[in-house]
Amino acid sequence: MSVNIRVAKKEDARAILDIYAPYVLSTNITFEYDVPSLEDMTNRICQTLDSYPYLVAEVQGQIVGYAYASSFHSRAAYQWGSELSIYLDQHYHGQAIGKKLYQVLLALLKCMHIQNVYACITHPNVKSERFHESLQFQYVGCFHRAGYKAKQWHDVIWMEKAIGDPHHVESFIPFSKLSLQQIESCLGLCYDK
Repeated sequence: MSVNIRVAKKEDARAILDIYAPYVLSTNITFEYDVPSLEDMTNRICQTLDSYPYLVAEVQGQIVGYAYASSFHSRAAYQWGSELSIYLDQHYHGQAIGKKLYQVLLALLKCMHIQNVYACITHPNVKSERFHESLQFQYVGCFHRAGYKAKQWHDVIWMEKAIGDPHHVESFIPFSKLSLQQIESCLGLCYDK
């Protein structure tokens, strides 16, 4: 199966919503109660792309997954950390699409001089926990009863991965300031050699 990873566009909002909506409506994986409007999702994509990568995975021209990075925290000293999010069409789990999305996402974040990446995962979510472990993310802690959805309290765990050299810190570069050559080089990582 050939998978194409590319930078998301605002025109992808409908396809992204189609993937995200079942997670909102039928799971505790996201703590949103309501499916965002098309306008809201379009704005989220555009706002993210100002500073961070937002990627989609395509199979035969159809978007089957997406992943994006965001600020870990708003204070200046946190600028070298980024929180990651990933969602796949339920029919495409277990086909290495998530791994390819993360491979490109992490490469782009390295170009931006990000040092550490974090995943916040509703617990338990064995698939997501194992996925992140397979990519060398380490468990760092649990927030008990952090979210209330579907008439239940849910814990979240945090996992982290160091992707930079802590002895060599360079200024954060927003995604929108990366060169086209840097972006294309990272996107090329998803293709089997």
